[in-house]
Amino acid sequence: MKDLLYAVAAGLVENKSAIKITEDAPDEEGVINFRLSVASDDMGRVIGKQGRIAKALRTIMRAGAAKNGLKVTVTIE
Repeated sequence: MKDLLYAVAAGLVENKSAIKITEDAPDEEGVINFRLSVASDDMGRVIGKQGRIAKALRTIMRAGAAKNGLKVTVTIE
């Protein structure tokens, strides 16, 4: 899942070396939280107009996780 998030984020940003992804342990409901951090110049590219790209990124991650029987959330920092 971490690789999928990195691949999508790398396609959006210019500064690929600034991408940092941390994975939190599953909470009591079994949901894994991924924290995506990018350079401040690339933040607008990852969030998009009215959050559309961020929403699409979260949808892709949820779909990929569902195939593996997991539940995930993505937090953009």
